[in-house]
Amino acid sequence: MYDFIKGKLGNDGYDELFPELIPKYKVLKFSSEAKNVFKAGKKLWQYYHSQPSANTNASLYDIREFFQGRDDSGKMNSKSGDDTYTILIGELRSALKTLAQKIEPKVYEYGFLLE
Repeated sequence: MYDFIKGKLGNDGYDELFPELIPKYKVLKFSSEAKNVFKAGKKLWQYYHSQPSANTNASLYDIREFFQGRDDSGKMNSKSGDDTYTILIGELRSALKTLAQKIEPKVYEYGFLLE
């Protein structure tokens, strides 16, 4: 993913055999709203990994489950008793909502969804 974002992908030597088939990738540029999502996600990720029993391969769902836990029926709880987590997940959700508002018009403009 890092190489893709930076505009570099492994070419496995195919560029020498068939250079016309290799697309030219550009470095991706992110809006300030997208960068805010990255920053909020990173803060949450760092906080999770500061926990002694953190799983190094945890997804956002795993992180939410870690802090929110599950009820007796196995359903994930909607809240957490960890105040820091609650603040960080709130910041991430807010950043995601702001980004969604920015890209929503383009979803219709480019025809991904019809009005």
